[in-house]
Amino acid sequence: MGSYHGPKARVQRRFGEVLIPRPKYQKILEKRAYPPGEHGKEKQYRSGRRSDYGVQLEEKQKLAFIYNIRERQMRRYYLRAMQQTGATGANMLSLLERRLDNLVYRAGFAATIWAARQLVSHGHILVNGQRLDLPSYSVRPGDAIAISEKMRSNPHIIEWVESSGAGAPGYLEVHPEQFTFTLTRLPERREIPVPVQEQLVVEFYNRLT
Repeated sequence: MGSYHGPKARVQRRFGEVLIPRPKYQKILEKRAYPPGEHGKEKQYRSGRRSDYGVQLEEKQKLAFIYNIRERQMRRYYLRAMQQTGATGANMLSLLERRLDNLVYRAGFAATIWAARQLVSHGHILVNGQRLDLPSYSVRPGDAIAISEKMRSNPHIIEWVESSGAGAPGYLEVHPEQFTFTLTRLPERREIPVPVQEQLVVEFYNRLT
């Protein structure tokens, strides 16, 4: 599954769960509690035992959708995680969580991961005072991230920052009035709000090695 640019609700209906925690998606899934497509109502969601491969594949696709990355990138994160000490699944999530676009989203400076990626790609994000347009940049503890001066007057940015409140995870120190935040430490698995069984993703890639 590549980087997705189509209707976000459609993908979540395919998985049968809310992967992007926004009220509108919750309402859509409650109203249309069946897969998308012409015969979605007839199919409903699959029941009964599914193959191990099918379950593993779906978890991998969910993870790629949540972080808005391509299959090739997912595999690279898995390989990097394998080279680290500790649980491969937790390592992989930590690497994904520390992507620059994802942390801009987690800090409340963008409404979605897609909006955050656009901010980074268009050069509106500074890392340690330097403009950086690489969404996949791996943020390190101590890195200070800021929104460019030009974008601080953007009404969408102002709205996102003001509405984010104290919702940032514990590994981020956010200063909304200054449009800045800092990664203070590596995220722990229990703090990463991703409804995915990462061990199944590891098992999926283990099949290919």
